[in-house]
Amino acid sequence: MTANQDDELAALRAQRLKQLQDQLQHQASQQIEAEEKAQQQAVESANVDAILRRHLSSDARARLTRIGLVEPQRANSIKADLAAMFEQGSINTPMSDAALKQVLAQLSKSRSNASVRRI
Repeated sequence: MTANQDDELAALRAQRLKQLQDQLQHQASQQIEAEEKAQQQAVESANVDAILRRHLSSDARARLTRIGLVEPQRANSIKADLAAMFEQGSINTPMSDAALKQVLAQLSKSRSNASVRRI
């Protein structure tokens, strides 16, 4: 091999090494962002759970847990809504299971107003 070919090969190796390093750095930053997002969601979830523990009776909490087993996304939405209502003071505390049923019925009315069109 000539010196010119050696220089070209070294340049290609250096370029490839830089590409790999950039790719690894990008992947690491994405992983860090994902971990931070997961940690933030865990903190928010813990805050909501703490609010609900203070303001819901054990029967009402058990009902929310059962809803979460069937529809986790809906349960999270309900928990967030309830926590917001408690923080605003629009709901009396402690909330019993019967009162929770009423709130769930009101929430599901707004959800069931969607029309279904059969073709």
